[in-house]
Amino acid sequence: MRYRVLGGTGIEVSTHCLGTMMFGSVGNPDHEDCIRIVHAALDQGINFVDTADMYSAGESEEIVGKALQGRRDDVVLATKVHFPMGEGPNRGGNSRRWIVQAVEDSLRRLRTDRIDLYQVHRPDHRTDVEETLGVLGDLVRQGKIRAFGCSTFPAEEIVEAQWVAERRALARFRTEQPPYSILARGVESSVLPVAQRYGMGVLTWSPLASGFLTGRYRKGGPVDLTGGRAALTPHRFDPALPENVRKLEVVEQLVGLAGELGCSLPELAVAFPAAHPAVTSVIIGPRTMDQLTGLLKGASLTLDGATLDRIDEIVPPGVNLYHPDGAWRSPALAPAARRLPLADRAAAGD
Repeated sequence: MRYRVLGGTGIEVSTHCLGTMMFGSVGNPDHEDCIRIVHAALDQGINFVDTADMYSAGESEEIVGKALQGRRDDVVLATKVHFPMGEGPNRGGNSRRWIVQAVEDSLRRLRTDRIDLYQVHRPDHRTDVEETLGVLGDLVRQGKIRAFGCSTFPAEEIVEAQWVAERRALARFRTEQPPYSILARGVESSVLPVAQRYGMGVLTWSPLASGFLTGRYRKGGPVDLTGGRAALTPHRFDPALPENVRKLEVVEQLVGLAGELGCSLPELAVAFPAAHPAVTSVIIGPRTMDQLTGLLKGASLTLDGATLDRIDEIVPPGVNLYHPDGAWRSPALAPAARRLPLADRAAAGD
């Protein structure tokens, strides 16, 4: 396992990070099996574990907390805050009020007294970023978190946060966690260059393109839309949709390339993001031990320039073949943000 420094923090992390979104009721409900997966990853040299409070409504954090008992000091532990936790208002978002509560809840579930990397899971346009940066800086000074970053922020919002931090003399985001795969290369055009410009560490998620690069979905083959990830987002896998026909054609080309290299499609997919100079670590999110074993093979694969050129021919740099973040859309795209109220439209002659 190789290691890289995380965004100028001085913390060294493995180039592949164990993601735990599939631990708990959403994926693998067997806590003991999940704990074995964590231990196996650590034994293979992974020292970076990523979770979030909203994964299985806190259950993932609880599993990780149990798994790290006796091994906590050897692990760089990351979690996230933003999405609603429970019923009622003010139980989510990026406000000082919620973050102060959420970090205590995460510390309790994780059975630890500090979080190495605390990430804001998505932007919150109801909250001034100055307030978010202020409370996160306070948590660093209190020793409850060691560093903080953002996740799936557009490039312009990363820049705004960096400028606000500089103008207000606040601690700044040290990392960004974007979706990045062979099928979703949009972050190459702006997010990754911005992260490099500000010396941010980058840990990428969904290298298997939400399951499309597992090899389970092939052109002309059957697609079960009732189970697994296909059941969660059937529009991404329905072979009747034209955009999915294009993805299946690309998958066939990538399967052929992987065969030439003597590796599997998932191994190729996991190796790809780590080849970008802006990327610090690639998150792999297994549900089973077999999946972990297969993904770790990709962690040892290094792609040369000729292979990366071949991938560029199949999917050009900066191109998304699907919208990689199904959990959040910019509020600027909502009809209310794009259209004048009816009275104003009538006055304008619309």
